[in-house]
Amino acid sequence: MAEAQDLTRRDFLYVASGAFAAMGTALAVWPFVDQMNPAANVLALATTEVDLAPIEPGQIVTVLWQGKPVFIRHRTPAEIAEARAVPTDALIDPKARNDNLKDGMPASDENRVIKEDWLVVVGVCTHLGCVPLGHQGPFGGWLCPCHGSLYDTAGRVRKGPAPENLIVPPYKFTTDTAILIG
Repeated sequence: MAEAQDLTRRDFLYVASGAFAAMGTALAVWPFVDQMNPAANVLALATTEVDLAPIEPGQIVTVLWQGKPVFIRHRTPAEIAEARAVPTDALIDPKARNDNLKDGMPASDENRVIKEDWLVVVGVCTHLGCVPLGHQGPFGGWLCPCHGSLYDTAGRVRKGPAPENLIVPPYKFTTDTAILIG
């Protein structure tokens, strides 16, 4: 009987020692695992919420999302009509480049926007990464001052060395006057 009790105490000591060692190892390893998580400032930039109410028709506002400029354009009816009148076969890049749609969709004006009067595009020229200037050029959209690429009011490249349309980031309307980018 005494041997059975010793065996039980010995088993308990082994289990307790193993559990204590496992807990100590986990506590020692945790800081190394935790430091691999994204920092708070990175998580804060993962999404950007924008209030659209103060943006007047015809105005372009630039916000930051993931460290990149994003152009939000409140398009006028004339700008919408001008963008819709362009046939997609006349475009340099026939793809919509809209992260909200399937890949390969045509670059029609309807495939570049969620609501027709709001255009949201990443404001980085697809040629060499410059930031285009708004309300410039013959198409009324953007002009990249570095190499002369021209974009229309739907963010589609119309002239110059840029190979692709401005990218439409993933975004959604949270209310009629607010969007969440990312």
